[in-house]
Amino acid sequence: MLSKIKNTLKHSFIYSLGNIATKLIGIVLLPLYTTHITVAEYGVLGILEITIMILTQVLILGQSHAFLRFHNLEGYKERRKSTLFTIFIFLFAIGLLVNIVGQSCTSKLSSLFSKPTDFAIYFRLCFVIIFLRIINNLFLSVLRANEKSVFYAIANTIKFIIILGFNIYFVAFAKIGVKGILYSYLIGDGLLFLILFPKMISEMIPKYDSNILKAALIFGFPLIFASLASMLLNMGDRYILKLLVDYKEVGLYNLGYKVAGVLNMFFIQSFTLGLLPSAYKIYGQKGDRRYYSKMLTYFMFVLCWAGLGLSLFSKEVIKLLALNPDYWAAYTVVPVIVLAYVFSGGKSVTSLGMYLTGKTRFIAYNTIFALLLNIGLNFLLIPQYGMMGAAIATLIAFIALYIITQIVSNRFYKIPFENRKILNLLLLSIALYFIPYLFQDMKLIMNITMKILILISFPFILYFLKFYEEIEIDTIKKMFFKIVKYGR
Repeated sequence: MLSKIKNTLKHSFIYSLGNIATKLIGIVLLPLYTTHITVAEYGVLGILEITIMILTQVLILGQSHAFLRFHNLEGYKERRKSTLFTIFIFLFAIGLLVNIVGQSCTSKLSSLFSKPTDFAIYFRLCFVIIFLRIINNLFLSVLRANEKSVFYAIANTIKFIIILGFNIYFVAFAKIGVKGILYSYLIGDGLLFLILFPKMISEMIPKYDSNILKAALIFGFPLIFASLASMLLNMGDRYILKLLVDYKEVGLYNLGYKVAGVLNMFFIQSFTLGLLPSAYKIYGQKGDRRYYSKMLTYFMFVLCWAGLGLSLFSKEVIKLLALNPDYWAAYTVVPVIVLAYVFSGGKSVTSLGMYLTGKTRFIAYNTIFALLLNIGLNFLLIPQYGMMGAAIATLIAFIALYIITQIVSNRFYKIPFENRKILNLLLLSIALYFIPYLFQDMKLIMNITMKILILISFPFILYFLKFYEEIEIDTIKKMFFKIVKYGR
């Protein structure tokens, strides 16, 4: 089992290099954005970025997941190349149609906003970016299915460098703000397409198969609703904040969410990229259920520890990244969103029973339930608590989604998750987070030192809570002695 876990972690680590490169844009450029654009403009950017992500996930119609599943099914192994061609042609047509309709409606859409000329340009750019991301997401799924994690990382790193460079030019030198940021996204996604397409040609044969498309749509159709609900669950509160408060509050919340999203960027997304291909390969083999169970335990351990560190230093991180003091209040929502991300990450493993057995419609049902709960809580809490109300609503919704996902998933494929250990992880990380609040009068250096010591103590306290199994303790000891040996 350890070799299987190591293989998953190896590919997850390599994926993380490319995934982090792409997602790091929003963090690396925060000092640039907070210096050259206002909090309200940052709120507009947040709404546009969320809209791009939501529409991309919906319009891909679950086909990236469908290709991953069919890639490992016995009946489709001989038809992999025609499967990819069929799905590619279908998504290309969808993206083209959406662009034709969207571009023709741009003037009417932009007239609904206070600066119609600016928003007309924003929308035109967004539609092209969405088209490119639909195709790129499919191509990246092919790399995941083939476990080409190194190529995946290299391609995304090149995209990161291009977007970074053009962002700096358009925002700092050309001074065209939000429009310049969208231009840089367009150039980066266009270049990624040019890098991936030649490699994808060798993975396809020009044979359209309507039966393959039918099967792919049956599998992927419920994931349309699951993706939409998931994206709205993660990001829809920005729309409600704008409706109930203003763009400034959206900007602050968006910044806090981006900082908390470091946990998602570095760990959750990278891990899930490697998880599904490995999970499909191991499904049905001896020890597969224990493998899935231990993956959740280890993953939650990493998320709780990393989330604790990010939460403890959230105020310092915000002040470091946002040079404008108007943005500093964003730190208050970071710990709440971090905890929500911990449950979101855990849900990606507890949902395996539905993916493995093809019961994807229940993923949609669960996510829609959580979304409706989130929307109701947002309208209840935001008028009184502003962006903190949105953060609390998100946390409650993700806790509910985690619990219901595990219950429903185990109906189809029972996995003995170690829930007691996971509860200990959560309670310990929450308790440690609140310790510095007992010593708020400390000087800065002492305060930071105490936080570092708290963070270091986390895995050691778990030992006394009997978190580790004997085999895990032996493995840790061997790793430690190897490190000491090489250190000499």
